[in-house]
Amino acid sequence: MSMITNPPFPNNYSKEFLVLDHGKGSYVYDTEGKRYLDLGGGIAVTSFGHGNEAILKAAVKQMKRLVHVSNLYTTQPTLDLAQRLTTASPLPEDQPWSPKMPRSYFSAVHFGNSGTEANEAALKYARVYAQRKTKSNGPKILAFKNGFHGRTLGALAVTYTPKYREPYEPLMGGVEFLDFNDAAGVRKSLSRDFCAVIVEPVQGEGGLTPMSSDFVRALEETCKKHDVLIIADEVQTGLGRLGTLFASQMIGLTPDIITLAKPLAGGLPLSATLLPEKINSLVHTGDHGTTFGGGPVTTSAGIAVWDILNKPGFLTKVQKKAITFKVALEDLVENSPHLVSVKGLGMLRGVEMKEGERIPALLQRAREEGLLLLRSGTNVLRMAPALTIKKEELYDGIRILRRILEEL
Repeated sequence: MSMITNPPFPNNYSKEFLVLDHGKGSYVYDTEGKRYLDLGGGIAVTSFGHGNEAILKAAVKQMKRLVHVSNLYTTQPTLDLAQRLTTASPLPEDQPWSPKMPRSYFSAVHFGNSGTEANEAALKYARVYAQRKTKSNGPKILAFKNGFHGRTLGALAVTYTPKYREPYEPLMGGVEFLDFNDAAGVRKSLSRDFCAVIVEPVQGEGGLTPMSSDFVRALEETCKKHDVLIIADEVQTGLGRLGTLFASQMIGLTPDIITLAKPLAGGLPLSATLLPEKINSLVHTGDHGTTFGGGPVTTSAGIAVWDILNKPGFLTKVQKKAITFKVALEDLVENSPHLVSVKGLGMLRGVEMKEGERIPALLQRAREEGLLLLRSGTNVLRMAPALTIKKEELYDGIRILRRILEEL
Protein backbone atom coordinates (compact mmCIF):
# COMPACT_ATOMS: atom_id res chain seq x y z
CA MET A 1 0.00 0.00 0.00
CA SER A 2 1.41 3.35 -1.07
CA MET A 3 1.49 5.70 1.94
CA ILE A 4 3.22 8.98 2.73
CA THR A 5 3.66 10.41 6.21
CA ASN A 6 4.17 14.04 7.22
CA PRO A 7 3.65 15.61 3.76
CA PRO A 8 4.18 19.38 3.37
CA PHE A 9 0.52 20.17 4.06
CA PRO A 10 -0.96 22.26 6.90
CA ASN A 11 -1.48 20.49 10.21
CA ASN A 12 -5.26 20.66 9.74
CA TYR A 13 -4.85 17.60 7.52
CA SER A 14 -3.87 14.05 8.40
CA LYS A 15 -0.24 13.16 9.01
CA GLU A 16 -0.63 10.12 6.78
CA PHE A 17 -2.03 9.84 3.25
CA LEU A 18 -2.76 7.05 0.83
CA VAL A 19 -1.19 8.16 -2.46
CA LEU A 20 -3.51 7.46 -5.38
CA ASP A 21 -2.36 7.35 -8.99
CA HIS A 22 -5.32 6.72 -11.28
CA GLY A 23 -8.88 5.45 -11.39
CA LYS A 24 -11.44 3.82 -13.62
CA GLY A 25 -15.12 3.42 -12.93
CA SER A 26 -15.66 2.60 -9.25
CA TYR A 27 -12.01 1.77 -8.59
CA VAL A 28 -8.89 3.78 -7.81
CA TYR A 29 -5.29 2.56 -7.80
CA ASP A 30 -2.37 3.67 -5.64
CA THR A 31 1.16 4.33 -6.89
CA GLU A 32 2.10 0.70 -6.27
CA GLY A 33 -0.81 -0.56 -8.35
CA LYS A 34 -3.07 -1.76 -5.53
CA ARG A 35 -6.77 -1.50 -6.37
CA TYR A 36 -9.45 0.00 -4.09
CA LEU A 37 -13.22 -0.09 -4.45
CA ASP A 38 -14.23 3.52 -3.91
CA LEU A 39 -17.50 3.65 -1.96
CA GLY A 40 -16.70 7.20 -0.82
CA GLY A 41 -16.85 8.65 -4.31
CA GLY A 42 -14.36 11.41 -3.49
CA ILE A 43 -16.87 12.53 -0.81
CA ALA A 44 -19.89 12.25 -3.14
CA VAL A 45 -18.12 13.98 -6.06
CA THR A 46 -17.32 11.27 -8.62
CA SER A 47 -20.96 10.35 -9.21
CA PHE A 48 -20.23 9.04 -12.70
CA GLY A 49 -17.12 7.09 -11.87
CA HIS A 50 -13.46 7.83 -12.34
CA GLY A 51 -12.33 8.54 -15.89
CA ASN A 52 -15.80 9.03 -17.35
CA GLU A 53 -15.22 9.34 -21.09
CA ALA A 54 -18.03 11.81 -21.87
CA ILE A 55 -16.96 14.22 -19.13
CA LEU A 56 -13.28 13.83 -20.01
CA LYS A 57 -13.84 14.52 -23.71
CA ALA A 58 -15.94 17.61 -23.01
CA ALA A 59 -13.31 19.13 -20.72
CA VAL A 60 -10.34 18.32 -22.98
CA LYS A 61 -12.09 19.63 -26.09
CA GLN A 62 -12.79 22.94 -24.37
CA MET A 63 -9.25 23.21 -22.92
CA LYS A 64 -7.92 23.20 -26.47
CA ARG A 65 -10.13 26.18 -27.31
CA LEU A 66 -10.23 28.45 -24.26
CA VAL A 67 -9.56 27.83 -20.57
CA HIS A 68 -10.41 31.06 -18.75
CA VAL A 69 -12.08 34.43 -19.37
CA SER A 70 -13.12 35.67 -15.85
CA ASN A 71 -16.63 36.96 -15.15
CA LEU A 72 -16.04 40.11 -17.19
CA TYR A 73 -16.98 38.00 -20.21
CA THR A 74 -18.77 34.71 -20.78
CA THR A 75 -18.53 31.68 -23.06
CA GLN A 76 -21.01 29.42 -24.80
CA PRO A 77 -20.55 26.46 -22.40
CA THR A 78 -21.29 28.74 -19.46
CA LEU A 79 -24.42 30.06 -21.13
CA ASP A 80 -25.54 26.57 -22.14
CA LEU A 81 -25.16 25.10 -18.65
CA ALA A 82 -26.93 28.08 -17.09
CA GLN A 83 -29.78 27.53 -19.54
CA ARG A 84 -30.00 23.87 -18.58
CA LEU A 85 -29.97 24.64 -14.86
CA THR A 86 -32.70 27.28 -15.07
CA THR A 87 -35.22 27.20 -17.89
CA ALA A 88 -34.56 23.79 -19.44
CA SER A 89 -36.63 20.81 -18.35
CA PRO A 90 -34.81 19.56 -15.25
CA LEU A 91 -36.00 15.96 -15.52
CA PRO A 92 -36.96 13.32 -18.02
CA GLU A 93 -40.70 13.00 -18.46
CA ASP A 94 -40.83 9.90 -16.26
CA GLN A 95 -39.50 11.99 -13.34
CA PRO A 96 -41.77 15.07 -13.27
CA TRP A 97 -40.87 18.10 -11.19
CA SER A 98 -43.09 19.03 -8.26
CA PRO A 99 -46.23 20.86 -9.47
CA LYS A 100 -45.60 23.41 -6.71
CA MET A 101 -42.38 24.42 -8.46
CA PRO A 102 -42.87 24.93 -12.22
CA ARG A 103 -40.07 23.86 -14.53
CA SER A 104 -39.04 27.46 -15.16
CA TYR A 105 -39.02 28.43 -11.46
CA PHE A 106 -35.33 29.37 -11.41
CA SER A 107 -34.33 32.28 -13.61
CA ALA A 108 -30.64 32.73 -12.79
CA VAL A 109 -27.62 30.75 -11.63
CA HIS A 110 -24.51 32.06 -9.88
CA PHE A 111 -21.55 29.81 -10.63
CA GLY A 112 -18.79 29.30 -8.08
CA ASN A 113 -16.14 26.72 -7.38
CA SER A 114 -17.19 24.81 -4.26
CA GLY A 115 -20.10 24.01 -2.00
CA THR A 116 -19.08 26.55 0.59
CA GLU A 117 -19.02 29.26 -2.10
CA ALA A 118 -22.48 28.25 -3.28
CA ASN A 119 -23.81 28.58 0.27
CA GLU A 120 -21.98 31.89 0.82
CA ALA A 121 -23.68 33.21 -2.30
CA ALA A 122 -27.08 31.95 -1.14
CA LEU A 123 -26.72 33.75 2.20
CA LYS A 124 -25.72 36.98 0.46
CA TYR A 125 -28.63 36.83 -1.98
CA ALA A 126 -31.02 36.09 0.88
CA ARG A 127 -29.95 39.21 2.75
CA VAL A 128 -30.19 41.31 -0.41
CA TYR A 129 -33.75 40.07 -0.92
CA ALA A 130 -34.72 40.74 2.68
CA GLN A 131 -33.42 44.33 2.54
CA ARG A 132 -34.72 45.41 -0.88
CA LYS A 133 -38.19 43.94 -1.16
CA THR A 134 -41.21 46.13 -0.45
CA LYS A 135 -41.69 44.91 3.11
CA SER A 136 -38.25 44.06 4.45
CA ASN A 137 -37.30 41.22 6.79
CA GLY A 138 -34.58 41.20 9.42
CA PRO A 139 -31.14 39.74 8.67
CA LYS A 140 -31.25 36.69 10.95
CA ILE A 141 -30.64 33.19 9.55
CA LEU A 142 -31.94 29.93 10.95
CA ALA A 143 -29.78 26.80 10.71
CA PHE A 144 -29.84 23.41 12.39
CA LYS A 145 -27.77 21.38 14.80
CA ASN A 146 -25.46 18.83 13.18
CA GLY A 147 -25.75 20.68 9.87
CA PHE A 148 -22.67 21.33 7.75
CA HIS A 149 -22.54 24.08 5.11
CA GLY A 150 -18.85 24.77 4.51
CA ARG A 151 -15.57 26.10 5.87
CA THR A 152 -15.49 29.76 4.86
CA LEU A 153 -16.49 32.18 7.61
CA GLY A 154 -20.03 32.84 6.38
CA ALA A 155 -20.85 29.20 5.65
CA LEU A 156 -19.14 28.24 8.90
CA ALA A 157 -21.39 30.62 10.81
CA VAL A 158 -24.39 28.47 9.83
CA THR A 159 -22.52 25.22 10.53
CA TYR A 160 -23.29 23.96 14.00
CA THR A 161 -20.45 21.63 15.07
CA PRO A 162 -18.35 23.44 17.71
CA LYS A 163 -15.02 21.89 16.66
CA TYR A 164 -15.35 23.55 13.25
CA ARG A 165 -16.52 26.90 14.63
CA GLU A 166 -14.62 27.63 17.83
CA PRO A 167 -11.11 28.29 16.43
CA TYR A 168 -12.51 31.08 14.22
CA GLU A 169 -14.97 32.86 16.48
CA PRO A 170 -16.40 35.45 16.50
CA LEU A 171 -18.19 34.49 13.31
CA MET A 172 -20.94 36.27 11.38
CA GLY A 173 -23.72 37.18 13.80
CA GLY A 174 -27.47 36.82 13.48
CA VAL A 175 -27.52 33.03 13.25
CA GLU A 176 -29.74 30.83 15.41
CA PHE A 177 -29.76 27.03 15.62
CA LEU A 178 -32.60 24.60 16.26
CA ASP A 179 -32.67 20.83 16.56
CA PHE A 180 -32.95 19.19 13.15
CA ASN A 181 -36.49 17.93 12.44
CA ASP A 182 -37.92 20.12 15.23
CA ALA A 183 -41.20 21.13 13.57
CA ALA A 184 -42.57 22.77 16.71
CA GLY A 185 -39.39 24.77 17.16
CA VAL A 186 -39.63 26.11 13.61
CA ARG A 187 -43.22 27.24 14.10
CA LYS A 188 -42.34 28.91 17.39
CA SER A 189 -39.04 30.57 16.41
CA LEU A 190 -39.43 31.86 12.85
CA SER A 191 -40.60 35.42 12.31
CA ARG A 192 -39.94 38.38 10.02
CA ASP A 193 -36.72 38.91 11.97
CA PHE A 194 -35.31 36.15 9.74
CA CYS A 195 -34.35 36.43 6.08
CA ALA A 196 -33.62 32.75 5.44
CA VAL A 197 -33.46 29.18 6.65
CA ILE A 198 -30.63 26.97 5.39
CA VAL A 199 -31.13 23.22 5.58
CA GLU A 200 -29.78 19.97 4.11
CA PRO A 201 -32.42 17.52 2.83
CA VAL A 202 -30.19 14.83 4.34
CA GLN A 203 -27.50 15.86 6.82
CA GLY A 204 -24.37 14.67 5.04
CA GLU A 205 -21.85 15.25 7.83
CA GLY A 206 -24.38 15.02 10.65
CA GLY A 207 -25.25 11.33 10.65
CA LEU A 208 -27.24 10.98 7.39
CA THR A 209 -30.60 11.95 8.92
CA PRO A 210 -33.24 13.03 6.35
CA MET A 211 -35.80 15.79 6.88
CA SER A 212 -39.07 14.39 8.23
CA SER A 213 -42.37 15.13 6.48
CA ASP A 214 -43.67 17.07 9.52
CA PHE A 215 -40.51 19.16 9.53
CA VAL A 216 -40.83 19.91 5.81
CA ARG A 217 -44.46 20.95 6.25
CA ALA A 218 -43.70 23.20 9.23
CA LEU A 219 -40.80 24.83 7.40
CA GLU A 220 -42.78 25.59 4.25
CA GLU A 221 -45.87 26.88 6.04
CA THR A 222 -43.96 29.09 8.47
CA CYS A 223 -41.53 30.46 5.90
CA LYS A 224 -44.40 31.33 3.56
CA LYS A 225 -46.24 33.08 6.39
CA HIS A 226 -43.25 35.35 7.17
CA ASP A 227 -41.70 35.49 3.66
CA VAL A 228 -38.55 33.77 4.88
CA LEU A 229 -36.47 32.13 2.13
CA ILE A 230 -35.72 28.41 2.22
CA ILE A 231 -32.17 27.59 1.08
CA ALA A 232 -31.78 23.89 0.27
CA ASP A 233 -28.12 22.93 0.61
CA GLU A 234 -27.94 20.14 -1.96
CA VAL A 235 -24.17 20.24 -2.30
CA GLN A 236 -23.92 16.57 -1.31
CA THR A 237 -27.46 15.34 -1.97
CA GLY A 238 -28.34 16.97 -5.29
CA LEU A 239 -27.85 15.91 -8.91
CA GLY A 240 -29.06 12.34 -8.74
CA ARG A 241 -27.57 11.25 -5.41
CA LEU A 242 -30.98 10.37 -3.96
CA GLY A 243 -32.38 9.10 -7.26
CA THR A 244 -34.01 12.41 -8.24
CA LEU A 245 -32.35 15.37 -9.89
CA PHE A 246 -32.80 17.52 -6.80
CA ALA A 247 -32.95 16.03 -3.32
CA SER A 248 -35.78 18.43 -2.48
CA GLN A 249 -38.03 16.43 -4.76
CA MET A 250 -37.38 13.24 -2.84
CA ILE A 251 -38.47 14.75 0.48
CA GLY A 252 -41.24 17.02 -0.84
CA LEU A 253 -39.50 20.34 -0.11
CA THR A 254 -40.02 23.41 -2.33
CA PRO A 255 -37.02 25.70 -1.71
CA ASP A 256 -36.48 29.27 -2.88
CA ILE A 257 -32.75 28.72 -3.48
CA ILE A 258 -30.91 25.49 -4.25
CA THR A 259 -27.13 25.16 -3.91
CA LEU A 260 -25.25 22.51 -5.90
CA ALA A 261 -21.60 21.56 -6.16
CA LYS A 262 -19.81 18.26 -5.60
CA PRO A 263 -20.71 16.20 -8.71
CA LEU A 264 -21.70 19.14 -10.92
CA ALA A 265 -18.57 19.01 -13.11
CA GLY A 266 -17.69 15.36 -12.61
CA GLY A 267 -14.74 16.06 -10.32
CA LEU A 268 -13.71 19.51 -11.51
CA PRO A 269 -14.46 22.46 -9.16
CA LEU A 270 -17.84 23.97 -9.99
CA SER A 271 -20.82 25.07 -7.92
CA ALA A 272 -24.18 26.64 -8.67
CA THR A 273 -26.61 28.77 -6.66
CA LEU A 274 -30.04 28.66 -8.30
CA LEU A 275 -32.19 31.79 -7.90
CA PRO A 276 -35.84 32.53 -8.72
CA GLU A 277 -36.87 35.75 -10.43
CA LYS A 278 -38.29 37.27 -7.23
CA ILE A 279 -34.73 37.34 -5.80
CA ASN A 280 -32.81 38.01 -9.00
CA SER A 281 -35.00 41.04 -9.80
CA LEU A 282 -33.63 42.76 -6.68
CA VAL A 283 -29.94 42.04 -7.38
CA HIS A 284 -27.78 44.91 -8.68
CA THR A 285 -24.65 44.85 -10.81
CA GLY A 286 -21.59 44.28 -8.58
CA ASP A 287 -23.49 42.76 -5.65
CA HIS A 288 -21.54 39.53 -6.03
CA GLY A 289 -18.95 38.04 -8.36
CA THR A 290 -16.29 35.40 -8.98
CA THR A 291 -13.07 35.12 -10.98
CA PHE A 292 -12.97 31.38 -11.63
CA GLY A 293 -16.57 30.27 -11.09
CA GLY A 294 -18.34 29.07 -14.22
CA GLY A 295 -15.29 28.91 -16.44
CA PRO A 296 -15.60 27.33 -19.89
CA VAL A 297 -13.82 24.06 -18.99
CA THR A 298 -15.78 23.28 -15.84
CA THR A 299 -19.11 24.23 -17.41
CA SER A 300 -18.32 22.06 -20.44
CA ALA A 301 -17.86 19.17 -18.02
CA GLY A 302 -21.06 20.25 -16.28
CA ILE A 303 -23.03 20.02 -19.53
CA ALA A 304 -21.79 16.44 -19.96
CA VAL A 305 -22.89 15.67 -16.38
CA TRP A 306 -26.30 17.26 -16.92
CA ASP A 307 -26.88 15.33 -20.13
CA ILE A 308 -25.98 12.03 -18.44
CA LEU A 309 -28.39 12.75 -15.59
CA ASN A 310 -31.21 13.66 -17.96
CA LYS A 311 -30.74 10.71 -20.28
CA PRO A 312 -34.08 8.85 -20.33
CA GLY A 313 -34.10 6.11 -17.73
CA PHE A 314 -30.85 7.05 -15.98
CA LEU A 315 -32.42 8.21 -12.72
CA THR A 316 -34.85 5.29 -12.77
CA LYS A 317 -31.85 2.95 -12.81
CA VAL A 318 -30.32 4.87 -9.90
CA GLN A 319 -33.54 4.45 -7.92
CA LYS A 320 -33.59 0.70 -8.52
CA LYS A 321 -29.92 0.43 -7.57
CA ALA A 322 -30.60 2.41 -4.41
CA ILE A 323 -33.19 -0.18 -3.35
CA THR A 324 -30.64 -2.94 -3.86
CA PHE A 325 -28.13 -0.95 -1.81
CA LYS A 326 -30.59 -0.39 1.04
CA VAL A 327 -31.67 -4.05 1.20
CA ALA A 328 -28.05 -5.25 1.25
CA LEU A 329 -27.20 -2.85 4.07
CA GLU A 330 -30.28 -3.89 6.03
CA ASP A 331 -29.09 -7.50 5.81
CA LEU A 332 -25.65 -6.40 6.99
CA VAL A 333 -27.14 -4.61 10.01
CA GLU A 334 -29.42 -7.53 10.86
CA ASN A 335 -26.47 -9.91 11.01
CA SER A 336 -23.92 -7.75 12.85
CA PRO A 337 -24.00 -7.09 16.61
CA HIS A 338 -21.91 -3.95 16.02
CA LEU A 339 -24.52 -2.14 13.90
CA VAL A 340 -27.75 -0.37 14.85
CA SER A 341 -29.52 0.79 11.68
CA VAL A 342 -29.27 1.86 8.04
CA LYS A 343 -29.09 5.64 7.55
CA GLY A 344 -29.59 8.03 4.63
CA LEU A 345 -31.55 7.91 1.37
CA GLY A 346 -30.95 6.86 -2.23
CA MET A 347 -27.28 6.35 -2.97
CA LEU A 348 -26.16 8.31 0.08
CA ARG A 349 -26.20 5.61 2.72
CA GLY A 350 -24.57 4.60 5.95
CA VAL A 351 -24.71 2.19 8.84
CA GLU A 352 -24.90 3.39 12.41
CA MET A 353 -22.44 1.71 14.77
CA LYS A 354 -23.00 0.97 18.44
CA GLU A 355 -19.43 1.97 19.21
CA GLY A 356 -18.51 5.05 17.19
CA GLU A 357 -14.97 5.10 18.61
CA ARG A 358 -14.23 2.00 16.52
CA ILE A 359 -14.79 3.79 13.23
CA PRO A 360 -11.23 5.15 12.66
CA ALA A 361 -9.73 1.68 13.06
CA LEU A 362 -12.45 0.20 10.87
CA LEU A 363 -11.80 2.75 8.10
CA GLN A 364 -8.10 1.91 8.21
CA ARG A 365 -8.79 -1.83 8.13
CA ALA A 366 -11.13 -1.36 5.18
CA ARG A 367 -8.46 0.56 3.33
CA GLU A 368 -6.01 -2.29 3.92
CA GLU A 369 -8.59 -4.63 2.41
CA GLY A 370 -9.01 -2.43 -0.67
CA LEU A 371 -12.20 -0.60 0.33
CA LEU A 372 -12.60 3.18 0.73
CA LEU A 373 -15.35 4.42 3.06
CA LEU A 374 -16.32 7.69 4.77
CA ARG A 375 -17.56 8.78 8.16
CA SER A 376 -20.62 10.86 9.07
CA GLY A 377 -21.18 12.33 12.51
CA THR A 378 -19.71 10.40 15.41
CA ASN A 379 -20.98 6.88 14.77
CA VAL A 380 -22.02 6.39 11.12
CA LEU A 381 -20.05 4.74 8.33
CA ARG A 382 -20.96 6.71 5.22
CA MET A 383 -21.04 5.51 1.61
CA ALA A 384 -21.55 7.66 -1.49
CA PRO A 385 -20.50 5.47 -4.42
CA ALA A 386 -20.72 6.39 -8.07
CA LEU A 387 -24.28 6.37 -9.37
CA THR A 388 -22.92 4.19 -12.18
CA ILE A 389 -21.52 1.53 -9.83
CA LYS A 390 -22.44 -2.05 -10.75
CA LYS A 391 -24.59 -4.06 -8.36
CA GLU A 392 -21.83 -6.69 -8.15
CA GLU A 393 -19.40 -4.00 -7.01
CA LEU A 394 -21.82 -2.87 -4.30
CA TYR A 395 -22.12 -6.43 -3.09
CA ASP A 396 -18.32 -6.83 -3.13
CA GLY A 397 -17.91 -3.76 -0.94
CA ILE A 398 -20.51 -4.95 1.55
CA ARG A 399 -18.88 -8.39 1.68
CA ILE A 400 -15.56 -6.78 2.59
CA LEU A 401 -17.26 -4.66 5.24
CA ARG A 402 -19.06 -7.71 6.64
CA ARG A 403 -15.75 -9.55 6.97
CA ILE A 404 -14.14 -6.61 8.76
CA LEU A 405 -17.07 -6.30 11.18
CA GLU A 406 -16.74 -10.00 11.99
CA GLU A 407 -13.16 -9.35 13.05
CA LEU A 408 -14.22 -6.85 15.71
